[in-house]
Amino acid sequence: MSVRSLPELLCKQAERLGPRPALRFKRDGTWHSISWSGCWQTVRDCALALIAAGIEPGDRVGLVSENRIEWRLVDLGIQAAGAVTVSPHATLAPPQILYELADAGVRWLFVSGSAMVSVSEVARQLPALKGIVAFDRASGVLSWDGFLARATTVSSCQQEDFATLQQRRSPDELCCILYTSGTTGTPKGVMLTHGNILFNCQAIQRAHPRVIDSLVLSWLPLSHIFGRTVDHYLNLALGATVALADSPEAVIANCMELRPHYLASVPRFYEKVLAATQCAEPSSSAARLRTVFGGRIQWLTCGGAPLAPAVQAAYDKADLPIFQGYGLTETSPVISFNGPGHNKPGTVGPALAGVEVRIGPDGEILTRGPHVMKGYWNHPAATQEALSDGWFHTGDLGSLDADGYLSITGRKKEIIVLSNGKKVVPSVIEGLVAADPLIDQAVVSGEGKPFLSAVIVPCWPALFHLLAARHAELRELSSQELACRPEVRQVLAERIDSRLAEVAPWERVRRFVIANEPFTVEKGELTVSLKLKRQVILDRYAMQLAAATV
Repeated sequence: MSVRSLPELLCKQAERLGPRPALRFKRDGTWHSISWSGCWQTVRDCALALIAAGIEPGDRVGLVSENRIEWRLVDLGIQAAGAVTVSPHATLAPPQILYELADAGVRWLFVSGSAMVSVSEVARQLPALKGIVAFDRASGVLSWDGFLARATTVSSCQQEDFATLQQRRSPDELCCILYTSGTTGTPKGVMLTHGNILFNCQAIQRAHPRVIDSLVLSWLPLSHIFGRTVDHYLNLALGATVALADSPEAVIANCMELRPHYLASVPRFYEKVLAATQCAEPSSSAARLRTVFGGRIQWLTCGGAPLAPAVQAAYDKADLPIFQGYGLTETSPVISFNGPGHNKPGTVGPALAGVEVRIGPDGEILTRGPHVMKGYWNHPAATQEALSDGWFHTGDLGSLDADGYLSITGRKKEIIVLSNGKKVVPSVIEGLVAADPLIDQAVVSGEGKPFLSAVIVPCWPALFHLLAARHAELRELSSQELACRPEVRQVLAERIDSRLAEVAPWERVRRFVIANEPFTVEKGELTVSLKLKRQVILDRYAMQLAAATV
């Protein structure tokens, strides 16, 4: 399907699929649907209301909300008005939201009730802001229904302008500005065009063909590029029905209710589900794993971080193939992907059709093609540095095998250099350690030191079960109390040593501290895509690491 913008894609799908369900969502305990034609009508009304409010092509419009039906429709409504979506993560602190909205110069803002408290604190400090629309009841702002009603006041001339705007759209126009997570500095706004996103969707579609009657369950945060492309825009291109999960915590319950065909997620999710379904008999574990996903899954997709080979193997045994891919916000995001008929475990697949990948002299992954961003908003120097020589420099280290499959070996800025000059890729060591059933998360440190140390988060349910069988006196203790027990330290030390038995001597963890609670987004230890904020965690545990014993 040849289109120039994402709203045009929705318009054509609405003409083609009309009354078929496009989106499903739960409200008051009941699942509801909205048709393709219904989606386009709401998107059109939103765009007309924005135009009536004075929004012009190229203006930036903010969208701060958790995943919900309105998020998807407003995003496309903003773009149908010729404007650019700026969507900070709703879980960010008010100053962080303020920075992104102010940096982009947003003129209108859409918010949900859950985000209203933080946004109301910062909205007064945005001089370019002309109005706020709330999805839920809130005083002093426009309601969502009231805002849509403004579409009826648009003049015939403005309606003609809207129609003309759609006909004159260019794939080079900005679609959205997404801010990087900012784990290593001030967040930068990544400028993605309609052409970037459309190309990425079309390339993924060729690598992952699906039938039109597919049901996709969506839970990844739409404010992040992975969820936005694979769960939002890609399914727009496929014509698939998308069901919105109630919440991240309800994904498995929703799977069993709806029995979806496809689900995209991150390694952390697959690891937690696997741990919860394990039992003594492997065949029973596989059956339980298959059941909790509803029984109709064709395949699962994974991105955002490395997937442990042991986890992938366990899902394969349950006839739940996980296809792992790789990409960044700056690449819309997908660069490479495994898929049906071309899945090589341990890799992130071959490059998508039309995407070029090569490995630089220092091992850095470089890429170029229509998927690469237009640049960083208000950061011309950073743009020039990232796109030097016509290639986008990912900052990741990797290798290509003889068949063109890409493997990720680390992050350039995260390489640990020990005091003896030996270099260690922390993500590799962390992946090996966290693959143990008794270990949930691991963060490795050692820069400038003679050996590696680590912060270890045990998989407490599995550890409780093991300890209860060995030490009756420990059965009533909490995780906080257990974290101080020598029996726990001994078990974990044995597991860590076993997992790292095959690595080089300098890559082995010699000291560790035990964290009694998992790292979370809420505590600022994970990004919204569940990547470790390594330095935040290491700073938090610096004193314990310095005092740790072998």
